[in-house]
Amino acid sequence: MAVKVNLYLDERKIEKGEKAPVKLRLYMSRTDIRHYHTGRYLLAEQFDESYLATKPKKAYKDLKIALDGIVVKANTIISKMDGVFVLAKFEREMFGAPLSSMDVVPHYRNYITELTKNERAGTASNYALSIKSLLAFAGKVKQPATSLSFASVTVDFLNRYEKWMVVEGKSKTTVGIYLRPLRAIFNQAIEEGSIVADLYPFKKYKIPTGQNIKKALDKSELKKLYTAELQPSSYKEKARDFWFFSYQCNGMNFRDIAELKYKDIHKKSFSFLRHKTLYTTKDKPKPIIVPLTEPIRAMIERYGTKPIVPDNYVFPILNKSMNETEKMRANQNFIRFVNQHLQKLAKDLELDTNISTYYARHTFTTSAIRSGAKMELIQESLGHHSLSTTQNYWAGFEDDVKQGIADKLMDFG
Repeated sequence: MAVKVNLYLDERKIEKGEKAPVKLRLYMSRTDIRHYHTGRYLLAEQFDESYLATKPKKAYKDLKIALDGIVVKANTIISKMDGVFVLAKFEREMFGAPLSSMDVVPHYRNYITELTKNERAGTASNYALSIKSLLAFAGKVKQPATSLSFASVTVDFLNRYEKWMVVEGKSKTTVGIYLRPLRAIFNQAIEEGSIVADLYPFKKYKIPTGQNIKKALDKSELKKLYTAELQPSSYKEKARDFWFFSYQCNGMNFRDIAELKYKDIHKKSFSFLRHKTLYTTKDKPKPIIVPLTEPIRAMIERYGTKPIVPDNYVFPILNKSMNETEKMRANQNFIRFVNQHLQKLAKDLELDTNISTYYARHTFTTSAIRSGAKMELIQESLGHHSLSTTQNYWAGFEDDVKQGIADKLMDFG
């Protein structure tokens, strides 16, 4: 297949009426297509009436000449290669300065802006923390770098960054959390044609996944926590109540508890979509169904907002006037409240003082496995897109949990 080029207007992430980037599309094969910014931004009408028009109106003739000139230049470079196409040479002659000199920082900033615009404040925050950490490492002592070229992010750079993070007291899990956004930025830049694929360092460097043990309370600990006599309407009681609400509702994430609305509640159950995966799965999100048990009904009755109307949040954690950033902060504050008072209660009861909202999800999963639930049912209850994600929960359970389940295999009583 001969190498071909054309221009197109990339309107995927642009709202109607806004200017979109004009890009050069390079067809090297059916499966290898590259995309490059031309530096021009046009309205759909301007692009249609110039580049796509056979006989453009007078007002668009100069623009058509300029756009056609980009294609002519690309075709001229390709024709001079005498049938032996070299991508790096094409990019060098087409765009002048080596694309490897491009800065990672603007790519981060643009994507953070896009995430914020799409009300994904949590993910935007993760990307902001990622680039802040990388610039701190790339800079001098107490003076972070202001730029970071794609070319400088090599396997050696990533290995040194990982060691630096560990010395700074960060876990392998945190290293992974900060490097996954960088990997995504590399993939975006390659897809857009901003950098060449040869710069991609993540084929040889493996991002650490961490090996945190997933914590879960056993039956005796659950009973001790649930039956503890507490001062009515105290902070400790409220923290415990919301922890058990999460536990009973399939280990429901606290952001999903905060987002729950009365319209989600039905006669015998309520349903919700996981906020965490709402924007990350390509398939249509599948709602998680939770049976309305008496303790769950009692929680909603006790802590639920009034009046009970479909669009009202069930619990007074968020309100309709909040933007996404404010929702994220309100949710984080509530999680902090629950953890703080739950840990005080755990200390009083001589339980694990590291207990947190995170434990509720793993305790539900452990209890479900101990009760003999099938992995597929647990997957559905947790809202995992892949069964392997659910299996990872099993892989992270402590040895005594696995031992307890194994012992039951020969318990014929």
